Order: sequence, then structure tokens, then C-alpha cells
Amino acid sequence: MTTTAADQQSSTVENYLKQLYLLQQKQGDDRVPTGHLAKSLKVTPGTATIMVKSLSDAGLVDYESRAGVKLSNEGRRVALDVLRRHRLIELFLVNVLNLDWSEVHDEAEVLEHAVSEKVLDRIDEMLGFPVFDPHGDPIPNAAGQIRSRDVRSLDACEPGDQVEVARIENQNADFLRFIDDKQLAPGAQLAIVDRDPLADAITIQKQGGENMVIGMTAAKRILVTHRSRG
Repeated sequence: MTTTAADQQSSTVENYLKQLYLLQQKQGDDRVPTGHLAKSLKVTPGTATIMVKSLSDAGLVDYESRAGVKLSNEGRRVALDVLRRHRLIELFLVNVLNLDWSEVHDEAEVLEHAVSEKVLDRIDEMLGFPVFDPHGDPIPNAAGQIRSRDVRSLDACEPGDQVEVARIENQNADFLRFIDDKQLAPGAQLAIVDRDPLADAITIQKQGGENMVIGMTAAKRILVTHRSRG
């Protein structure tokens, strides 16, 4: 299949909108400095500024040179559509094609721009209309609605807390293999045993009684939900 210039331009627009959505989610829907957007997309600030101005002209973002950029309603709709494609494809690659969850992100980055709505809807139906992808990220539905959960990072937990892993925020392949090796994938149930600020580490107890010490840097990337006792 030949990739045209128009296809590449469309993919670039979708990548910008998706990344802007993710950045806004991290900082509470505030405007994102174009420098931050450029860094996350691995492009120069000048390149990002040119693209953002183009997106603003198209009504997809609201841009102010000093304040930064944020999605318009239409830009948010497009971003959620791209995220739906990306996360459904990731789940399809893991559940149906049996690819390792540490390698599906890069594959989905390519396929998300090529899959048709008809095929995507069929994948969604076949998977049972899932609401979370393999990493615990929420999957928007066809109407652009997305399920929210009350999550916090593992490093913010206190001794005595009982939690369940909900989401792995960093999807670097090496980190995901670490998560697999330590059996800390979404669904894992944990009790917080101790926090040691001087050692910059947290001790957890996995279901079954095994204790494990995790550095705070890794713990920040593991999002959990509260689990009631008993």
C-alpha cells in the first residue's frame, strides 16, 4: 500500500491532537506550552509552532503564543477517535494475535491511522466493547465517551493501604517487561507495607504474601485504585 503526502499530513495532524490531549490530561486540561508539545513529539519548537498555527486555522486547537495551546471541541473529538483506534488495536494485538504487551504500542502507532471505522467497530464488537486497553488506559467508545477512575500513583500510597493496579503509565518496552517480571500488571492486588523516603523506596506485599521493594521512580509509573479491606 502506497502512502501519499495527504495520508502523511493526516497522520501528523492526528498525532499532534492525540499527544496534546494526553498532555492536557496530565496537567488538568490547561494550555500546553508548544515547547512541551514539541518535546513529547520529538520535533523542534519551530516545527511544532508552525503545525499548531495550522491546527488553529483549521479550528482544531485554541492557540495563544504566550499562553500555549489547547484542543477545541472538534480537536478533542478527533483526538479521542484516534485514542479509541490506538487502544482497541493494542488490545486486539494482545488478545487475538497474542503479541506481547511490551511491543504493541509501536504497532498501534502505525495501524491507528490506517484502520477503517467499519473494521474498528467490528474489532470493538469482537472484543466485547472493552473499556480499558492492556496497559489499563481507558478506551473511548464510539460516541467519544471515556470512563474515568479515581487513581493515584503507587508512590503516593501509605502503609496499610490496600490497592489494585489499574494502569501502567509508562509504556516503554523495558519497563513493561519489568512489570511482567514482577507480576504487577493491571489487576494485581497489593498491600502497602512500608515507605522509606531516605531509600526512596516503597515495600509492597503482593497477593499470596510475597514482599517486594520498589523504587519510587518505578512506583510513580504504576497507577492504582483503592481496594476495600476484606
